[in-house]
Amino acid sequence: MENPVESSRCSRHTSPRQACVNIAALFILYVGCTMKLSMPRFDQAPVLVVGDVMLDRYWHGGTSRISPEAPVPVVKVEQIEDRPGGAANVALNIAALGAPASLVGVTGDDEAADSLVNSLKGAGVRALFQRIAHQPTIVKLRVMSRHQQLLRIDFEEPFATDALALGDQVDELLEGIKVLVLSDYGKGALKNHQVLIQAARARGIPVLADPKGKDFSIYRGASLITPNLSEFETIVGGCADEHELVSKGAQLMHDLDLGALLVTRGEHGMTLLRPDHPALHLPARAREVFDVTGAGDTVISTLAAAIAAGEELPHAVALANLAAGIVVGKLGTAAISAPELRRAIQREEGSERGVLGLEQLVLAVADARAHNEKIVFTNGCFDILHAGHVTYLEQARAQGDRLIVAVNDDASVSRLKGPGRPINSVDRRMAVLAGLGAVDWVISFPEGTPENLLREVKPDVLVKGGDYGIEQVVGADIVAAYGGIVKVLGLVENSSTTAIVEKIRQSE
Repeated sequence: MENPVESSRCSRHTSPRQACVNIAALFILYVGCTMKLSMPRFDQAPVLVVGDVMLDRYWHGGTSRISPEAPVPVVKVEQIEDRPGGAANVALNIAALGAPASLVGVTGDDEAADSLVNSLKGAGVRALFQRIAHQPTIVKLRVMSRHQQLLRIDFEEPFATDALALGDQVDELLEGIKVLVLSDYGKGALKNHQVLIQAARARGIPVLADPKGKDFSIYRGASLITPNLSEFETIVGGCADEHELVSKGAQLMHDLDLGALLVTRGEHGMTLLRPDHPALHLPARAREVFDVTGAGDTVISTLAAAIAAGEELPHAVALANLAAGIVVGKLGTAAISAPELRRAIQREEGSERGVLGLEQLVLAVADARAHNEKIVFTNGCFDILHAGHVTYLEQARAQGDRLIVAVNDDASVSRLKGPGRPINSVDRRMAVLAGLGAVDWVISFPEGTPENLLREVKPDVLVKGGDYGIEQVVGADIVAAYGGIVKVLGLVENSSTTAIVEKIRQSE
């Protein structure tokens, strides 16, 4: 089985061993290599996560006074919140994207471990913990007030893990898995890195590792490691510029037989290095940085799920970069949902609004529904756009949150309206419609009616303009069958494309 991490290739740039490029060149390489991003089939991408499990506990409350005992604020705790952390957060992120996720880790035999199991089970993660009596589950307690962290208290002791038992457990679970993730926080769960890496490689399963510590040799043979810049420089030394970062990264990959290296660089984005490939730099995508907690978990979880779903490495990294840009805008340890990532992809590809193909439209509608938005659908030729059309479309948009306008293609307009029509080609008609503030998405269809589109999209409201009954609206039976609403809106008087065309002909 070919390793997708090691074999992925950028089709437009193939110059070997390019080890020295500046930021501008790196960015150009990224843009040139970026193909159209799309939402992977995460539901067919099972991932196994092994690593250090911990519980992130938050105490939320208000502060209104200073303690008389010491110059510190007094927090009146009003809410206690538990979230999976460490390797558990990686598994949770994978499951939130819709991918099957399994998790192997080590905990105590206590209330914190029970909380982790319940949270992960509720999110669809298969959690298999080695529970050690008389030793506490690692807990990171954060005291929060007005969305600000006032204090963090750690409850932890290094685990005396049975490495052989953990290895045997993982070996049994690798069947059917497409990616193995080692989420290493240096807390003692991972003591047999090489056993796990070699077991996965023997089955042709890519291994992704989020490394920690001062010895990266334990990750030898991994398909990809994802250190941040500080962790990377701890191993290779300081990097004064891009040239040094690339050359030291290339040497590290050679020394450790790595398939790839992704250095996350905070506000400077990410740099992806692969043997015999140009370096790729991705600029940071965060609109506003609120909290960087768990950003590394989001990166490796999105990478793992995307690679497991069959994405090439540059595409997987681009998706991980988008996901990281979302998570740093959230408070504390957080997971990125599939609808959130889909919406970010739509923004990236310009499909949040405008002219779409059927696949794009279906994804856009799914995302809108995930945000509880009502979908309105109308259709027509819209050959010469006039005031009547504009008023009608504004009225249609008022029936819900998103408006789809389906447009007859040129051949179907000719069949409906006769020779000489349409006046404007379908591309021009759709471009004009897409420019209207009331219209979200425009799509064309070749048939005489939009019935096939209605079956695919299943809008909440079907709107038509005219003076006929609802039962006469084409597709009304389809919409009514699944519980949708059909509405007929009146037309603006003295506004007609046919009348405009006739007037032009008479003037000629």
